Amino acid sequence: MAKIAFIGAGSTVFAKTLLGDILGYPALQDAEIALFDIDRERLATSEVVASKVASVLDASPRIVATTDRRAALLDADYAINMVQIGGYRPGTVNDFEIPARYGLQQTIGDTLGIGGIMRGLRTIHFLLDLCVDMEAVCPQVMFLNYSNPMAMNCWAINRASDIRTVGLCHSVQGTAAMLARHIDVPMGEVDYLCAGINHMAFYLDFRRRNGGEGEDLYPQLHRVVADGRVPEDNRVRYDMLTRTGYFVTESSEHFAEYVPWYIKRDRADLIEAMNVPIDEYLRRCEVQITGWRYLKRKIEDPDADLTEEFLQAMAEAGVPEGHLPRVRHGFENMYDIERSHEYGSQIIHAMETGEEDLVYGNVRNGDLIGNLPADCCVEVPCKVDRDGLHPQAVGELPPHLAALMQTNINVQALTVEAALTRRRDHVYHAAMLDPHTAAELDLDQIWAMVDELLEAHADYLPAYA
Repeated sequence: MAKIAFIGAGSTVFAKTLLGDILGYPALQDAEIALFDIDRERLATSEVVASKVASVLDASPRIVATTDRRAALLDADYAINMVQIGGYRPGTVNDFEIPARYGLQQTIGDTLGIGGIMRGLRTIHFLLDLCVDMEAVCPQVMFLNYSNPMAMNCWAINRASDIRTVGLCHSVQGTAAMLARHIDVPMGEVDYLCAGINHMAFYLDFRRRNGGEGEDLYPQLHRVVADGRVPEDNRVRYDMLTRTGYFVTESSEHFAEYVPWYIKRDRADLIEAMNVPIDEYLRRCEVQITGWRYLKRKIEDPDADLTEEFLQAMAEAGVPEGHLPRVRHGFENMYDIERSHEYGSQIIHAMETGEEDLVYGNVRNGDLIGNLPADCCVEVPCKVDRDGLHPQAVGELPPHLAALMQTNINVQALTVEAALTRRRDHVYHAAMLDPHTAAELDLDQIWAMVDELLEAHADYLPAYA
């Protein structure tokens, strides 16, 4: 019986998704599920949801909820991390509001940029402590990390610990499915090879199986641009396709803040033309908090008719009108369990049963991608079997893609160095080299902003000298 520890299980909706995936496999239906969170209220809600998911799937796991982290991890075979250190308030709010006072606008702030740097420092500090716990009570564990900033977090763990680690994201498989829809090709007929760094990996090959070598689908993607069919929320990524020849994995709102070209404080026309949603993550957090509040009420009183009140609250929180029917369906059918495209359950299933699978994972590069640094964290295809993950070598990337990634890797490397050495100067250096920050602020502004952010986040950080 496998033991699976959920770290940050108070992320109820995501925990429910992963539990549905895991318990949907007959071979995993008797697993031991240990739910850990420091928020007792959210943890209690997640425990109720976990039991309901198990019942719907006719599974019989042993579910334990605890605020004792080491107890949750004791003898765990797998640990799934989904924490957000600092939460929405004060963490995310500070990451957005303080830079905004300096004129620095952000969209998501969880991967790169000054928001990604600060989130990285908070999260790495937590993860290093978590690794100490795992080394003590479950040294054989497979650690599945879902927390951003993915590349920074995994890079730091790989340097500081021997715990087996892989970072998991849904941007590779999610974007591939999106592109298939854009060109009206069934996803089941699409093959692709993708590689790079998390949130900046590119589809090196994207084709339709059609006998022999198949049909290259990139000409169809270019026709989306030529025909004026670019979706409004994907203008940035299709612009990058036009300029680089390759499509990037993560969304336009994410990618816009990884480069210096799309967000300019004196170019409101550019931001509007490229449809870049400034402060988007703040809006999403408000939506998520509102959704969780109503989810909790519905769990506590299943017979209550909350749908219309819920929809009005979600609209006020910022959910677009066109998305409300899907939101309604999810709320009214919260225990309709469908397998997601998250990779976590596939890894656990392959390792437990020996049935081989293929996922995309974030791992130490070594020589997997020849023209990126050996110690950085890369996102590549990985075969999985009973022995674990086996990352697949990709070779060298097109030189302009590797050069673009290197601008982000520089920031990742310095943030990891700052977190491991607790040197304040490396925090400055990371911010100085961040493409978007450097395009908007001068050095005095960058240093003052870093000082203010480190002070604001002091409760979640060690001292930086």
